[in-house]
Order: sequence, then C-alpha cells, then structure tokens
Amino acid sequence: MNKKLLFYFTLFVLCISGNFSAQTYQLTGVPITTTGWTMVSPTVVGAGNDFIQLTPDTNNQSGSIRLNDPINLKYCDKWKVEFDFRMDSNQTANGDGLAFWYLANPPVASVLGSGLGVSQNAVGLIVGFDTYNNTTTAVMSKVHVAYGQVANTTDNNNVEFFNTAGSSFHSPDMNTTLPFQGTTYKHVEVTAEVNTSIPNTWNIKIMIDGTQICNQPFTASGAAATMTQGYFGFSASTGGNRSRHSIKNVKIYTDKVSILQPSVTQTFCPNPSTGFGTVNLTSFNSQFVANPANYTFTYSVGGTPITTPTNYQFSANTTVNVIIRDNNSVLCDNPDGKIILTLSPFTAENKTLSACNNNGASTATFNLSTADVTTVPGVTKKYYRTLADLNAGTNEILNPTTYVSAPGKVYVKVTTPQGCTGNAEITLVFYPLPVSNDAILESCFIATAPSTALFDLTTANVSSEAGITKVFYTSLANALAGTNEIPVPITHISPSTEVYVKITGTNSCYIIKKITLKVIPPVRSSVLKDKTICIDDRTTLDAGPGFDGYEWSTGATTSSIVNVTVGNYWVKLRTGNCYVLQPVTVKLATSPVISSIDITNNTITVNVTGGVAPYKFSLDGINWQDSNVFTGLPRGENKIFVKDFYNCEPTHIQVTVPNLINVITPNGDNVNDFIDYSALAYKKNLVFTVYDRYGNMKYQADKLRNYTWDGTSGGKKLSTGTYWYTITWIENDKNNTPTNYNGWVLVKNRE
Repeated sequence: MNKKLLFYFTLFVLCISGNFSAQTYQLTGVPITTTGWTMVSPTVVGAGNDFIQLTPDTNNQSGSIRLNDPINLKYCDKWKVEFDFRMDSNQTANGDGLAFWYLANPPVASVLGSGLGVSQNAVGLIVGFDTYNNTTTAVMSKVHVAYGQVANTTDNNNVEFFNTAGSSFHSPDMNTTLPFQGTTYKHVEVTAEVNTSIPNTWNIKIMIDGTQICNQPFTASGAAATMTQGYFGFSASTGGNRSRHSIKNVKIYTDKVSILQPSVTQTFCPNPSTGFGTVNLTSFNSQFVANPANYTFTYSVGGTPITTPTNYQFSANTTVNVIIRDNNSVLCDNPDGKIILTLSPFTAENKTLSACNNNGASTATFNLSTADVTTVPGVTKKYYRTLADLNAGTNEILNPTTYVSAPGKVYVKVTTPQGCTGNAEITLVFYPLPVSNDAILESCFIATAPSTALFDLTTANVSSEAGITKVFYTSLANALAGTNEIPVPITHISPSTEVYVKITGTNSCYIIKKITLKVIPPVRSSVLKDKTICIDDRTTLDAGPGFDGYEWSTGATTSSIVNVTVGNYWVKLRTGNCYVLQPVTVKLATSPVISSIDITNNTITVNVTGGVAPYKFSLDGINWQDSNVFTGLPRGENKIFVKDFYNCEPTHIQVTVPNLINVITPNGDNVNDFIDYSALAYKKNLVFTVYDRYGNMKYQADKLRNYTWDGTSGGKKLSTGTYWYTITWIENDKNNTPTNYNGWVLVKNRE
C-alpha cells in the first residue's frame, strides 16, 4: 500500500477537526462507537467491545471499515491521524497485513491477498503495514506508502510493488526490531504538512511506537493529482498465512473552522472617475468569525490569490473566496466563506413621507431621516428646502428628525462611503385624518335631577370610519393635553354642555371634535289642572294636544279622559323619546259652612267659612242673592241657604228671629213688666245679656232665670233709659251654628 497517500489522507482528516483536542471522526470508547462508519464483512466489533476486528484468524478473509462522508483536502496545510493496530494468529506463519487509506471512490468490497484489502485500481493515498513478502513468501514487517493509482489486480502489482519516484516509499524489513505480528497493539502516528516549495506535495512523517519510520515529501501522481475529495478507512486481508487484524483508538483530526455565516454580500458604487469599486476585504473578517485576530485569512478570485486585500479594486460583480485558518490548531481549512461584491452606479430614489397634522393643524413634524431613499449602508444625508440650495450646498436643514412643515417637498443629497452621490426628492404629505364631524347628543332628563341627563357618549355620530379609537374629555384643553379623560363615557351624567372627543385613526393621527350635550327638559301639560267637583259629579281631565303619546293611570291613551270621579290620577306624556309623569287630582268640593248668624231686629247677617267664594245666599233654595244680609224677615223660624263657587248641594240652616220687645214698664201691673225669651229655651247654650249704653253688663239671664228680665240689676231697679241686649245660642244643626241676636229696649221705671 502507498504509505504517502495514507498519510496525506490522515493529515487531511486531522486538519478538518480544527485542533488535536477535538476529533470529529473516531473509533474509540467502550463499547466502541461506529456511528458514521460502514463495515464490510467480515469486519466486526471485537470481543472486548473496544476494538474493530477487520478479519478473523481464518484463511482467505478480506474486510474493511470506512467513513461514510467524503473529505475535501484541497485547502489542508497540516493534518494528523493516530491509531493502534494488532495482528495476531494461532499459527506461526502470519499474513497478510492491514492498510490505512484515503481513496477517491469509496471501496465497497475488499480484495484478498497482499493488496491488504484495498480495492482494485484505487486512486489516492495508501499506507500499508505489510507482513507477507510476495517475492520470498516469508513473514516480514514493512511500511509501504503509495500516492497515486494502485492496480492491485495480482500479487505482483499491489502496494508492495508501487514504485513511482517521489510518490512511493518502502521501509526496510523491521521484523526483527519492530515486528508487526504479536498480541500487543502498536501505536501509529501519521503527521503531514503542505510542502510550499513543491506543488501538490506533502511532507509526511510516520511513527510506530515512537520510532520514526518515514519523514519525507510525497507528491501526488497520476489520477491522485486531480483528486478533489476522498473517503478514508482501514482494510485488511489474509491468505494462506492468516491473521486477526484489529484496530482501535482511531483519531482523525478533521475539524473545520466554524464560521458565523457562509457568505456576505455588499453593493458598491463605482468611483465616478475610474469606474472601479474599492473595498477592504479584511473588514468582512468579523462577519465570518468572532475573533478574527486568532485566524489567518487569505482571499482569492477564481483561484488567483488577492495580494492587496485591504485595497481591492474591481470593475464588475465579483465573488471572493475566503480561506480561514486557525493560527493555533492543526486544521484542515476548506474554502470557508465568500464575499459577494456587486457593482452598481448609485442612485437615490424619490420618496413620499407622511406625518400627522393632528387636529387639522396646518403643519406636521416630519422625520426626514426615515425616508428610505437608499438601502446602501453607511451613507450620509443632507437635506435642503429647495433643489437650488442642494446644488449650492447652502441653507441645509439642521433639524431633519423634527422638521416642521406644511405639505410640500424637500431635497436630500446622499453620499456613499465610496464617495458616490445622488439626489432625491422627498414629498411631504399629511396622513388622512379620520373623517369626522361635530355632533349633537340629546338625552332625556333624569327625574330626580331634571337639569341633568344620562348620555352614552360613544353613540355620538362623530365618525363612521373603521378602526378608529375615541377618547372623551370635558374640555378642549384636556383633549389636547390628553388629561382628565372621562372615565366611563357610556354612562356620563351631565347638564346641557359641550364635551370633546379625540378620534385617532389607524395611522395614529387624531382629530378633536365637539359633542354638544342637550338635556331634553320635562315637557308638561299646561292645560291639565287639578279639579274640584261635587261629591256626585263627574268631570273631564284633558292634557291638551301636542304630545307624541298619552298613557293615563286609567289605561286610556287619549289626550283626555271623561267621567272622572274624585281621586288621584296621572298621565304619562311622551315628547320624542322622553316621558313625563304628570299627576293630577280631582278633589271633592267642600261645602261652605255657616259659621255664625247675626240677627238685629228683622235683619239676619249670615257669616260663612269654608268652600270657595263667591257665595250665594237664599231663603228658599231657589232665589239666590250675592249679599249675606237678609232684611224684613218675619218673626219666628226662617231657613237660610248658602252655596259656594262650585254650586254643589247648598248648605242650609233654620234660624229663629225672636219677638221684638222694645219697651218694658216694670211697675207691677203685669203689663209689659219684663222681657221674656223663654220661648227660645230649646236652643242650645241660650244666654240673654243686658248692657247699658256704655257697654257695661247689667244683667244676664240663662236657664236659671228662665231667660227673662224685669228691668233690675243686682236686685235694684235700673233708672229709666234705653238698654241694649244680646241673645246668643247654638242652632241645633250639624254645624252647631252660633247665632247672635242684638236688640234694644226702653225701660220706664217710676220712682
């Protein structure tokens, strides 16, 4: 087997792993892990579960194990592989040997004999550990290296016989000093490094148990010189001289530098004078790895190295290959990244910028920097009110992030990091404000507080636009400041006033509108009045016209109700959607009361209380007069009738006009000796009292004195003269009417 090819393959695997402390591909552990590997029978895991047995101790056996994934060694500059092998047998003559290889095509079957299990016409690197001499048929211990194409079709053209100058190696027979056969494992280390002075060449060193076997350059020959990738693995074969071929502790260092992203892209504008773009390729290093100082970067285009990466110039779209090598590790560095450079003359795009002119203001605040006139990173922008200012570089807008303006245009000059410039026009427009209007909201009065009403502010028809939000305030100042929001707008109690609503559209712009709140006051009937009727009468209650609906406590729904008796009633009057409950009472007319009667001679004065004036008076209940005085009445019983304004059943009373006695001569002749009113004794509380002309009481006759007077006072005769007297009593009617009779009498006493 070609030792150089095997070594090269091993080195590549090591390089991919990134460093010696991280092995991507291994055959280690107890039990040994074979995930990612394919074994060709009779290869099996050994009895101790810590090694791979490529062949059993049986004649004519050939087995192998290979990695499933192909490996690309193109960018490897150093690599390493380690493994342990053992070849032992129960017989004294042993054969044939094992090989480590890196082949362009994966071997699917192994070849018997001295080819060490390597497939026919294998292309790549083969390192063989050979124990059978095909020429002398003796047992030996030699290392063969082949870096090219090995026929391996007979026992005379396998790796043992591969001899190409600079591409092959055959060690001396070490059977006496370092025999390969035995029950103990031999430790193999293969290291390699790119020979920079000879193309397609590796400096390969092979160590077995610390003894250097080989340390020289190997150049790929034949088809191996154009290999782009290969598969590595181990194989072994027996013949007549059989042997158990085993390997373990395989460590192939193949970790690759882990990069943050496979490619980066950037667009450049050409220098206006040369047409070339210029870029510092090293500025992209941090986009591939987190710590660029720990790595070496090389750049190439189409395989040609870039010698000035910090000032690379290009005149067309270009893809740069980036190779990243770890400075501190044994790595296999495949092509790691790409920088995709595109060249395009720079232009800035005209844009429209919108802002809110809240509450219909004539201006808005614009952030000019948000106008995406270009996507090129790192540009600088300067803004001007006119194109003339831009061209002259004068009157620059110095507050572009808070630029207050009416709708119009401004102009921006854009400069790229490469010095390319472009102008763009920014059109300033207002976002549309929510379509809205002031509104009037009416609500019925609250019965307990008629000057107020309950309003649902959310029902005010200020806008029908979709997606808006509304917040309500008690004043315009609060609405503008966003303070003192009405907390529960659906149950807002208020008198007639004005409130304000901030209407915000889907674009976050707002407008403030006024809502006029109107309390609909109670509308009552001006014609519906309380009435007073006589006890047996009926009346009509009329609420009058002009209402939108009527509902009486009687159930009637007309504007008036008839045949109404004494009682309490109400009517619910509807005006629009509002209702007023108006009570009305039909009262019983109270009859007038004859409070007292004054009788003077034949004249009666009737005194009345209660009822409602004016009163009417009558002696027969038929003929009525307005005056309460009746004159010329006959002596004896008289009836007096009284009625009031309501003309109900009259009140009447029977009045007695006493006999008139104006002269007494108390001389004992039994003629006119005294005044006698005992005929009135049937009256209640009858009292007869006499006064002199000064109003001094001289005599009082009651039941004990039989209501008579004989002209004396205190048992003595009074002097001749005129005296006045009164007779009072209570009429025997239901009202116990007091009656007062006044008269005078001339007393003639003879001395």
